Amino acid sequence: MSAHASALNGRPVAWPAALSTAMVTLALLAGCATPPAPIVTRDRVILLPQADDSPSAVEVIAGGQRLLLDRPFASAELRNGSLAATQSDAETVRKTYGTLLAQQPARPRSFMVQFEANGSRLAPSAAPVITAMRDALAALPAAEVVITGHTDRVGSIEANDRLSLVRAETVREILVAAGLARAGITVVGRGEREPVVPTADEVAEARNRRVEIKIR
Repeated sequence: MSAHASALNGRPVAWPAALSTAMVTLALLAGCATPPAPIVTRDRVILLPQADDSPSAVEVIAGGQRLLLDRPFASAELRNGSLAATQSDAETVRKTYGTLLAQQPARPRSFMVQFEANGSRLAPSAAPVITAMRDALAALPAAEVVITGHTDRVGSIEANDRLSLVRAETVREILVAAGLARAGITVVGRGEREPVVPTADEVAEARNRRVEIKIR
């Protein structure tokens, strides 16, 4: 019997009937975030947790049978042509599929640093975040980085567009100095368009003076 698993709000994920139980393959899920791939074998699908513990789900379909997996390490097994829900755990999955899990690409990581008002000077709180970013990059042989700068709503839209880009470029230069190839870095300035804390115009909200860094 053939079967497949499909990500909610994503494209179908193949569950090949031709694979033996000992031959395990990963199928990538699509979604608004970047969810981890479920472990897929001929007779079992295991839903892995998101890196940030946010909710995720996958629907497993075998013939006319459907089974929704919506908890970390929930699994579906195909037994004598019937789907059965089971529950695994992190330790069991690690012991059983450790080699396979080690072959997955590193999950994207996100960081955020704050800036002082009216310029591109990092706030003191940014120091430990910069250290954590450098550590994360050291573990990736060919990292891709997207840096997005933001501002509060003090000043004109045009000035804030320029400032947000300068802030993003400031972080880029820190990462380049740490050894990251400039070609692997994308820099974007979003000005005051995407506040963490919505405010009225000309309000100096410190939490909106930030740069977001996504590493994969």
